Amino acid sequence: MSASRGTRRRKVRRRADMPLLGGARPPIAALLALLLAVAGTTALVLGDRDRSAIDTAVLTSQQHVAEDGALSLRASLDESITDIQRAAAVYAGSDPDAVLDKLGKVYNKWRGTAVVDPAGGTLLAARGENIPLATVLKGTSGKGGDGKDGKSDDVLGPRLVKLPSGDTRMLVVAALPGGDATRLLVASGSLNVPGISSGEDRSLLVVDSAGTVLASDGPSVARKAWAKTARRTAAADSSKTPEAGGHPGASGHLMGDKRGDVRTAVGYAAAGRAPGETSAAGTLGLSVITSVEVTEDPAVVRTQAFGLVAAGVLLLLALVVGWVLLRTVQRPLLQLYLESRRLARGELDRPVARFKGREAARTGAALESLRRQLLGGRPTRTGRARGGIGATAMVAVCAVVLLAWAGPLLLLVNRAGSTVTVPQQLVDDQRRRTDTASDRVRKALNEGWADVASAAQTISGGEKKQNSPDKVGKDDKAVKTVLDTTLREHSRYRAVYVIDGEGKVLSRAGDSPRHPAGKPPRPDSVAQLNTSGKEPAVAAYAAVPGAKGRAVVGEYDPQFLISLVTRPGLGQVWLIDKGHRIVAADRGHGFRAFSKLPGGHLRDLAVTAREHTRKTSGTAILHRSDGSSDIAAAAPFTGGGAVKDLGWQVVSSQPTSWLELPEYSAQRRTMLAGLLGLTAAVACLGWLYIIVIRPLHALADRAEALAGGDRRTVLFPQHHDEVGAVVRNLELIRQQLRTTTERPPAGRN
Repeated sequence: MSASRGTRRRKVRRRADMPLLGGARPPIAALLALLLAVAGTTALVLGDRDRSAIDTAVLTSQQHVAEDGALSLRASLDESITDIQRAAAVYAGSDPDAVLDKLGKVYNKWRGTAVVDPAGGTLLAARGENIPLATVLKGTSGKGGDGKDGKSDDVLGPRLVKLPSGDTRMLVVAALPGGDATRLLVASGSLNVPGISSGEDRSLLVVDSAGTVLASDGPSVARKAWAKTARRTAAADSSKTPEAGGHPGASGHLMGDKRGDVRTAVGYAAAGRAPGETSAAGTLGLSVITSVEVTEDPAVVRTQAFGLVAAGVLLLLALVVGWVLLRTVQRPLLQLYLESRRLARGELDRPVARFKGREAARTGAALESLRRQLLGGRPTRTGRARGGIGATAMVAVCAVVLLAWAGPLLLLVNRAGSTVTVPQQLVDDQRRRTDTASDRVRKALNEGWADVASAAQTISGGEKKQNSPDKVGKDDKAVKTVLDTTLREHSRYRAVYVIDGEGKVLSRAGDSPRHPAGKPPRPDSVAQLNTSGKEPAVAAYAAVPGAKGRAVVGEYDPQFLISLVTRPGLGQVWLIDKGHRIVAADRGHGFRAFSKLPGGHLRDLAVTAREHTRKTSGTAILHRSDGSSDIAAAAPFTGGGAVKDLGWQVVSSQPTSWLELPEYSAQRRTMLAGLLGLTAAVACLGWLYIIVIRPLHALADRAEALAGGDRRTVLFPQHHDEVGAVVRNLELIRQQLRTTTERPPAGRN
């Protein structure tokens, strides 16, 4: 009994000498823990997904529609504000009636314009509808009117005014210097709903920071409960700081009231400005709210049973892999440590045990040879001991077993395919958003032409003062100043210049002109200058009045066109010309100038949209192909203006796999489970191979070399683990053998 107790104490002491950290234990334990966590995650995330409520994809789509509307509204208002401020600076010192006449020739979007003397509240000139001057002059004080004694700075800028009729107007007030006094240039414009096709099922609202409805379109929603909630939410969120890189203003979505199986999906977005961004309209506190009625789908995407089975299989595989690694890697290492420790202590009475693993068998055979040498035998080469499957192969088998579970989840199982049910509302929203993008590009190009026309008017006025209507000198500082100012104030241009009737450049600002040399200027319009090359060239032409064929040309920056078609949640977007060549594309995907659309169905859709042009609506389809599907839409330019002869259109394609539909959510969650399992297997088994298996190979080589007679190579451990402990014991054995070898024979002095 005492002998048995002493043996157990020695075993405990020997095991206590083993390191507790490092070696095979941490990676094996980590692998088991991670696989357990992956199994739990798989069972949780692969649950049944109920579609009884509105799909998240539909709600998100309404949010994007509202964001497009808010962006379009803000851009339109900013452009209007800039136009008035720039006109006031350009026409400074001119007669009030002449100022309003020139303004009316270039910009026809104002319902009313006026020039006011703030000192006495005198109306000097007016065009169009009456402007509420009391509101304009409310912030002025004093008698000076020159901005010094009587201050009018408080009234400058944009503001919203409610008319007695109930309509809302945006008033823009700019200082108009002239003579000894500063006058005020005032313009009144309608606050219209953004250019989104509403139709019979969609409602659009523009609200202020108090939630008051300023403009509306579509079915009446004033008495609906969700409308008040959305207005309060939009008004509250309009004061929040927007996230970097996202919509320049707060945005979100809500689920409105339910009527039978129909429910209202609501999106809202503030027409604000991002941090560090300059936007006069962004300070007005406006928000856009959109709503649409959607029929609920009672179907359920069932993946719960699959998730439980997959989690159970992974648990079983984890137990099998853990048991195999413990039996083939960790246990042989512990036994090698005990055997080597016994020999290092001089306990040579029994042979070294045989091992099954190849590396362990080689090391064990070498230890047996060393035991015999310690007893007086000669060094012998142990050879390559055949002990079954090597540790590397065993780890590889474990990796294959785990990959057999993770691979199908990552690549094969729960694939949504091309038969996923896509709500028709998403197709309609893709069409509406593409139509909105087309309208945004058209308006931006027309606004650019209006700016060029304004510059042409200014240059014409300067020529008349010089009494030389047939000549614009290259060194004319006034012309150069106008061009530089236009280029500086409008980032949409890469170059602004003046050409004569033969296409010769007389004065320019910005990059080198790309107007074809020797060709006369185009008629007042926006024209495409090339159909091949590395970069598209698009320019706005505006004739200089009374200057015999001379014109001001503003070339658009290609990056400006790219920014117009870049919108989140719209997929891939292309701006194409009448030959269906790509002129610009969204930043996220890039493009090759003047290349064709990437899909045949997109080209066919562009042809269909061209043949069936309607005023406010493009064309959209749900296109399915082998294993994939996408929602495609095309919207030609409509509405005329300077771009009426371009024949351009916007084409978009949204892969359905990018949408937040339950089928695709289940697919992504399945792929996530497979990816987590793959990561756990690769990380932990790779850790085990690097920390344990490779040193184990080196250990077998060192042990065989020592058993073969190598007494000079010092053995030192690289890690404080099982392999390192065996190496330390081998070094002690080497020192004992070297001492025995160097000891002189008995009787020799």
